[in-house]
Amino acid sequence: MTPTHEAAADHVEAFEALPSATRSSEVARQMLDLFISGTIEPGERLPSERELAKRLMVGRSAIREALAALEIIGVVDVRPGSGSYLRGTMSDLLPQTLRWGLLIGEKSTRELLELRSGLEIYVARLVPDKASEETIERMNASISLMAESLDDLATFARADAEFHQALADAAGNSILNDLLHVARSLLRVYAERAVHDPEHARRALEEHQAIANAVTARDSHLCASLMSLHMTTASERIIAANAPA
Repeated sequence: MTPTHEAAADHVEAFEALPSATRSSEVARQMLDLFISGTIEPGERLPSERELAKRLMVGRSAIREALAALEIIGVVDVRPGSGSYLRGTMSDLLPQTLRWGLLIGEKSTRELLELRSGLEIYVARLVPDKASEETIERMNASISLMAESLDDLATFARADAEFHQALADAAGNSILNDLLHVARSLLRVYAERAVHDPEHARRALEEHQAIANAVTARDSHLCASLMSLHMTTASERIIAANAPA
């Protein structure tokens, strides 16, 4: 066992065993208790789903649901193929957790889409004046992966998300970044259904390429306008894809 895995296993001992019927919300509460205690440092990998399920005596599905809820409110960062990580100190995360925990389940998809659109457009207005060469490289790498993945929509979606994250990071506003993270996470299930064929993917790719060109040209007004167009079409795809049959 590597030192990282040994440390992760030690953290599992900090959890209390839970009755098998415990809901995922209770699992999430136990995890938050651990994070508040400071046992796990910001940026540190959490114990595996298997280890958590064994210690808490619940199914792995409850662990996954709890981690998804904690990711939505910005407490953990779930990285496919790598694991789950604590995003920050509890002094940073707890107020955000409480605030967004009250909102989950009360916002409609349309309201969340409006929120995300406004935030993304504002980011697009900021980025052309702030984008570094690293930002441009990240954008271009995401676009290249999108172009290569028109028939692999799961990979396309991840590249799409990375493109938007590159812009949010370049904006240089941590609060704005956190708000976008929450909005995107709440919409993730709906958004993943939106691009469901290569034609939709091609259109989304063209929209992203136009935005990247505006960033490279340092044209804030054009970039914001193009993001507005992209958010309109993306929102329409999400609403159409999730409309009742």
